[in-house]
Amino acid sequence: MAQLRQHRRAARTGTPYAEALAAFDERVRLITPDQWDSPTPCTDWSVRDLVNHLVGEQLWVPELLMGATIGEVGGRFDGDVLGGDPAAAWTDAAEAARQAFDVPGAAELTVHLSFGDVTGQYYLDQLTTDLVIHTWDLSEGIGRLTRLPAELVDFALGEITGYGDLSGSGVFDPPVPVAEDASPQTRLLALTGRRDGGPSGTGDQG
Repeated sequence: MAQLRQHRRAARTGTPYAEALAAFDERVRLITPDQWDSPTPCTDWSVRDLVNHLVGEQLWVPELLMGATIGEVGGRFDGDVLGGDPAAAWTDAAEAARQAFDVPGAAELTVHLSFGDVTGQYYLDQLTTDLVIHTWDLSEGIGRLTRLPAELVDFALGEITGYGDLSGSGVFDPPVPVAEDASPQTRLLALTGRRDGGPSGTGDQG
């Protein structure tokens, strides 16, 4: 996602990364044994595939914040990183990533991503936005908690607004038209080619 835009603002404090981790974690805890193979709004990704993707992303964080390059890490986090206890794998990866970003000065570090060098703040914002969107995907996959916390929606919407049509990246479907008075969550999801649940975008509350 990060390569799709310019980072036009200075580093700031208050990125709700810990809150985004907590929101995803809450939904991981709700996955029942029979739901791991359930589909999600992400084409070709089951619930397990989606959680695996997010665990993999968090596993990269300590490595990249310590200055490693993509080549140096190599394929260490490719394939299945969940093992026999997906929830535990998520917990461990999320906590290690959170602690890595809690180190003073992490936002000012240089991070070597696949498309170039960015600041730790840029990386943090990108991860947080990705977490928010995929938290909704997981919610849809398990049919629970499809209303996202307003703080997270507002943050992600602020990041994504101005990207333009993201479908050219091959990562997102074309934007979905929504009413002018659509809720922030509905507008956020629409920008990523997703349709909010329910005829009025209300979704399942829990």
